[in-house]
Amino acid sequence: MYKKIARHLTLKKIDWYIIKKFIGTFIFSLLLIIAIVIVFDFNERIDKFTSSHANWTQILIYYLNYIPYIVNLLSSLFVFISVILFTTKLADNSEIIAMRSNGMSFKRLLKPYMISAALISISSFILGSYIIPQCNEYRIDFENTYFKKRHTTEVNNTQLQVSPGIVAFIQNFNIDTKSGYNFSLDKFQKKKLVSHLTASRIQYDTISDVRYKWKIYNYNIREIRGMTEYISQGSVMDTIIQMEPSDLLYTRKQQETMTTPQIKEYIDKQKQRGAANVSMFEVEYHRRYASAFAAFILTFIGVSLSCEKKKGGMGLSLGVGLFLSFTYILLSSIFSTFAINANWPAMLACWIPNIIFIGISFYLFKRTPQ
Repeated sequence: MYKKIARHLTLKKIDWYIIKKFIGTFIFSLLLIIAIVIVFDFNERIDKFTSSHANWTQILIYYLNYIPYIVNLLSSLFVFISVILFTTKLADNSEIIAMRSNGMSFKRLLKPYMISAALISISSFILGSYIIPQCNEYRIDFENTYFKKRHTTEVNNTQLQVSPGIVAFIQNFNIDTKSGYNFSLDKFQKKKLVSHLTASRIQYDTISDVRYKWKIYNYNIREIRGMTEYISQGSVMDTIIQMEPSDLLYTRKQQETMTTPQIKEYIDKQKQRGAANVSMFEVEYHRRYASAFAAFILTFIGVSLSCEKKKGGMGLSLGVGLFLSFTYILLSSIFSTFAINANWPAMLACWIPNIIFIGISFYLFKRTPQ
């Protein structure tokens, strides 16, 4: 049994040949489109760069952070196009016919393709989950500062449930200084108020290694125990409050600047608090997994479409491939909008395009000569 598994896992020269062709075509296609996108984007925004007085170093760093975003955005599309381009060329050169005549089945032909798709899928997921969010943070901040001229640093009259039965209110909070004014914290048990804390100022402790550590100034605590009230006062106190500065202000495209574990933690925390504005974060979380898995589906469809030698060459296969690629992107956008605005389950909305295209892939597999 182990020998059989090892035999299936062993890569032959033909496998390495297809993998190199696949990955090489994919990388070349991405580099080409990245160069085109950057040239057009820079040409379109050159007036904004000039009027905003951004220096060349900042612009260069902006585009270095913009490239990974474009790569991840277009990776699914170019997986499909790359498969069709080089597989059609193999078919036109009768290389696939030679493989088939030597007894290679269609399923065996798929092996190097699926390995290549796995490499691209894993790379795409790691990029999208851990590296690109850091790039997006700089990119979005740059766009808000120099293009849109809006950089929100303060939030007023914010109330949130920091944990079950505990509600915080801040009249004014500054994200840059991580301090707020006119703070109150109410604790409820069985829907009855048992503690009420007020403070003139609150400051998040950025030096301490302890998470959720705050300093409150000029505080007054009123504890209610039955018919008796206990009042205590002080000038400064260290305390643990289950909230962070990022919980107090939602910024545009904030979900794109968070790693996948951070999004999961944020969703769980907001649901525990009873917050309702988590749909965009849920869509982003499930989209990353669905997009990574799409590499396998689109590769499968691309091979099925282009593995046969056709009289018209790659034109028809490429046309059908482009149509299916843009259809996939369109469906992803439509169902994501349904999840955000129409309260569809985020996981279902993100995976519906994959489910549809799995059906298309099985149809094409059945009609492909085995």
